[in-house]
Amino acid sequence: MAAGRSPLDDLRDTFSHLAEQIKMSGSERADSGDVLGNRPTPARPLAEVQAELDALVGLDTVKEQVRALVALLQVQARRKAHGLPEVATSQHLVFLGNPGTGKTTVARLLAEMYRAVGLLQKGHLVEVDRSGLVGQYVGATAIKTDRVIRRALDGVLFIDEAYALAPEDGRMDFGPEAIEVLLKRMEDHRHRLVVIVAGYPRLMESFLLSNPGLRSRFAREITFPDYSVDDLESIFTKTLAQHEYMLEEGADQMLRRILAGLHAGEDSGNARFARTLFEQALNRQALRLSLNEERSLDALDRDDVMTLTTEDLVEAARALGEGPAPEETQLPEPVRWWRW
Repeated sequence: MAAGRSPLDDLRDTFSHLAEQIKMSGSERADSGDVLGNRPTPARPLAEVQAELDALVGLDTVKEQVRALVALLQVQARRKAHGLPEVATSQHLVFLGNPGTGKTTVARLLAEMYRAVGLLQKGHLVEVDRSGLVGQYVGATAIKTDRVIRRALDGVLFIDEAYALAPEDGRMDFGPEAIEVLLKRMEDHRHRLVVIVAGYPRLMESFLLSNPGLRSRFAREITFPDYSVDDLESIFTKTLAQHEYMLEEGADQMLRRILAGLHAGEDSGNARFARTLFEQALNRQALRLSLNEERSLDALDRDDVMTLTTEDLVEAARALGEGPAPEETQLPEPVRWWRW
């Protein structure tokens, strides 16, 4: 359940939704953006969106698969133009990967690409999780899920941690109801909606097996690998440059040790850590400069406020529960015995 919400909030949303349905006519209701007169922004050229995808750090296999999806649509469009039959393929996708590995970013870019090639009219991304789909009482889940789907029409619906809709512990709740509504609307709006479900690789398989209709509709999977130490260093360095900061001499070696020392697991190897480390390092830099009794804040020069030190990085990592990997030591040369 979303933080701060109560059953009365869901009930209020239900009545608001019913009031909207009464006011509007037609078999397909417009979403609130259309009712208010909002219009989608002009589509970016496909080449521009693809360039943004290519500029992402790492994700080489992901980029190749995304380019293949878009290329298939372009070729099928040319076949149609020549009077040839199109091959009906599902565009719904499963994104497998740990948190912070670029899934949401790629989903947003893919939505724009689909708009650029004419598959989707708006190409916007609507991101939700279980709390955005599942209600707390009978009937609320179908209404919440329908509302989200209406918002996503002509774009991409991105469901993060989708496995939470089908709990492994077997407890009875309204998650399966959301899945049933989703599957029906995917068929009803198959030309206006692309759905991407995402989550941990080890849990998504159970989710896809929880309902016979899921596996048939989500036939394509894209795996997002964890970032390597080199990738994380590149992300950190790009963030530095973007905000006009720099590392003091030798601090880059400590950065690599910190990144190499991340505890293995589902939360390691992700871009989120690199960005959070940068933000924590800014806090440590600010504290260090403010506590310097030999120099007031007003006397700081440009380099002072731009430079992050080795100490800043170490303290930032400790604040996040991490620490540098042991420093590599040079092994002594083995003793060579010569036979005369």
